[in-house]
Amino acid sequence: MIQTILGIKKEMSSGYDTRGRRVAVTKILVEPNFVAQVKKADTDGYFSVQVATGSKKSVKKPQKGHFKKAGVSENLRFIKEVRVSSEEDLGGIEKGAEIKAEQVVKQGDEVKVTGTEKGRGFQGGVRRHGFHGGPKTHGQSDRHRAPGSIGTGTTPGRVLKGKKMAGHMGSEKATTRGLEIIQVDRANNIVSIKGAVPGPYGGLVIITKTGQIKGYTPPPEEKPSDDESLEGKENEVPSDVEQMEAGGGTVEEVKTEEETK
Repeated sequence: MIQTILGIKKEMSSGYDTRGRRVAVTKILVEPNFVAQVKKADTDGYFSVQVATGSKKSVKKPQKGHFKKAGVSENLRFIKEVRVSSEEDLGGIEKGAEIKAEQVVKQGDEVKVTGTEKGRGFQGGVRRHGFHGGPKTHGQSDRHRAPGSIGTGTTPGRVLKGKKMAGHMGSEKATTRGLEIIQVDRANNIVSIKGAVPGPYGGLVIITKTGQIKGYTPPPEEKPSDDESLEGKENEVPSDVEQMEAGGGTVEEVKTEEETK
């Protein structure tokens, strides 16, 4: 089974980590992902799985034919390709298969989340790169947030490539690593992740499992009782007769005590 699943970023809330500490969490809506295509080295040159999620009112004909070929009847919104190293990592997955969140991640897993940052528009050097700005005194009346010199003198006499300057900020791919899965809500398809993740509300995020949180101890699994005779009797209080018999008394002694009362 692949270690990556797609989701939609929702609101932030609070929860409790494995140590019982109250932490900020981000809720991710992970609706069932569908396999739209499986690529293999003998035909495509590499191994990968194309997964899709979300819903859309209508899609264009090429996408509709692509989904129909894979056996997916829904109009899916987001499509991403997940690379794997070998055919064994595919886990025998086939086109049209449905992948749920609990099949990929669980509580206590360590993940990395990739998304597109919020767009900030055109910003100056102070906000975009953290420049300190110019002096606030000594006659500097209009240079408080100026970037300063950008050239290098006579040699080479030009502005070098990659110079940190004012410009468009945000709307770039970003990845946050070392995050912890706090809870997987199967009923509502919600995955709660400790901390903040890149992207705006409603943006697409890619959750990739990287391991398990260090020192995490999973809770014991609840084992259902096989004795049908105990069903419905867990909360019953034993009668006086049953208590006396359990303590070594007899039914006649119990009746005698009741008559004396």
